[in-house]
Amino acid sequence: MVKPRVYVTRQIFPDALDLIEKHAELELWPEDEPPSAEELKAALSEVDGAIINVMDRIDESLLAAAPKLRVLSQVAVGLDNVDLVEATKREIMVGYTPGVLAKSTADLAFALLLAVARRVVESDKWVREGNWKISHHPMFWLGSEVNGSTLGILGMGGIGLETAKRGLGFDMKVIYHSRTRKPELEKKYGFKYVSLKRIFTHSDFLSVHVPLTPETNKFIGEKLLKTMKQSAILVNLARGGVVDTDALHKALTKGWISGAGLDVFDPEPVPSDHPILGLDNVVVLPHIGSASNQSRREMHLLAARNLISGLNGERLEECANPEVYKSLGI
Repeated sequence: MVKPRVYVTRQIFPDALDLIEKHAELELWPEDEPPSAEELKAALSEVDGAIINVMDRIDESLLAAAPKLRVLSQVAVGLDNVDLVEATKREIMVGYTPGVLAKSTADLAFALLLAVARRVVESDKWVREGNWKISHHPMFWLGSEVNGSTLGILGMGGIGLETAKRGLGFDMKVIYHSRTRKPELEKKYGFKYVSLKRIFTHSDFLSVHVPLTPETNKFIGEKLLKTMKQSAILVNLARGGVVDTDALHKALTKGWISGAGLDVFDPEPVPSDHPILGLDNVVVLPHIGSASNQSRREMHLLAARNLISGLNGERLEECANPEVYKSLGI
């Protein structure tokens, strides 16, 4: 029996690759840098399935050039890089990896929050440059108090919930705004649901956890940033496109808000000469929310299982377009 062919666009954990190789003929992109759009299109044109990540643009043109493709398995929660409508039209199942990365991403959200609040990166640089001698000046390196402050969660999904729970450990008051109200979480944890306006006006720290959609693209712009406290700090681990980067740069330079912690950008990778990278009140990371050994391994194994299920004509553990099952008769 001929095994199906699959393509993996990045190196992943060996046990996930071993699992795939039991069921399919595997080709692995060998480089650390991602394949170009042309290389990706050529690779996917002859395979039955693929494991992809958020830097791989899966659009109508690519899908049209991949007639054998039955399943795409993304190593991520967000799917703004995949044309789900076109994939569904072509009866391609699209897997993703929700849940397994929520805790590690929330850990990083709090790392960013604390780093900006207490000016960790700024002062680290200051020490390395030999400026220790006046470190105990009573008016130097004053940061924001985290304990007892108000943490706003914009988007109470899995990552938003885990970030909110970490806030409770710092005796923070947690307020949230989400597409769907979560009364069970309010009862269990004491979270308070507030309006969109109030989440911006009342948060000392605002952590963003909404998906990137046409409705949320550049959603956080000048208008909303101007409503925030001047002492507020914005943390974004969702998608860079949710925040208008130019508006955020303006807010940070004009003092509309105090600081920002960013794990995501628009565009990605962020250009090295982007003006936001020159600001001392911003801590920047290269989209590493899920980058812990445990979370990435679990993500890779889930992605592998999604891929294998799709190749076998079975329902995926986590499917982003379950409406495709009806046309596939499964």
